[in-house]
Amino acid sequence: MPRLTPAVVRSLDVLELFMDARHGLSAPEVVQRTGLPRTTVHELLTTLTERKYLRRDDATATYHLGLSVFRLGNAFAERLDLHAVGLRIAQSVAKECDETVHVGILDGADVVYICKVDSTQSVRMVSRMGGRVPASCTAVGKALLAYLPDGERKRLFKKGLAKLTPKSITEPHVLANVLDEIRASGLAFESGESNPDVSCVAAPVRDHTGAVVAALSISVPDMRWNQRPVEEWSALAADGAARFSAELGYR
Repeated sequence: MPRLTPAVVRSLDVLELFMDARHGLSAPEVVQRTGLPRTTVHELLTTLTERKYLRRDDATATYHLGLSVFRLGNAFAERLDLHAVGLRIAQSVAKECDETVHVGILDGADVVYICKVDSTQSVRMVSRMGGRVPASCTAVGKALLAYLPDGERKRLFKKGLAKLTPKSITEPHVLANVLDEIRASGLAFESGESNPDVSCVAAPVRDHTGAVVAALSISVPDMRWNQRPVEEWSALAADGAARFSAELGYR
């Protein structure tokens, strides 16, 4: 295994202290938390400040994250490809359960599938990447709608809710109650609401700011839905969404 550079490790140890220090840290606090000698901490703080990874507030003698950290974070965020990351995670989840996995985003009142990994089984959900489905009729769509402001949801559905099957939710107050439950549990379900004889579970995906930017779902023909406990399907979807969120920088 290649040897780590001690000076770089110490610099990163110091820098990472500031990730949770909302009000900054003084030099003595950095010494206390790292256990490093005062002279070493002084040199590291001076270097990081000079390179703008930290900034010093002279009025309070405290250090804070600097502009260079912001620029690095922005560069990382700009290079994230929601589709590429989503496809990799969806492939991993599909491999675990051998059912169809979707990643969707909202576009108005519809959900658009930006990733899809099919089950290898002969009976599976029929859908297509890039396809649009009314969000209120799908687990992945409801997982996204649940985190919209109330005013935005009302605007999207002022003309009413779509009906794809007899099980589709068409009453606004019923949908509102379902979305409340989704926010409380972090999971969305669907049973034959967009596709007869198919059940789904979905979980929201968050970016580095904590905003919900996508949702990941597992779609299972009803003939196989009861082959696993609901808790197991839920755990698979929640874990996939959590790993997706972590790759987008959500902590």
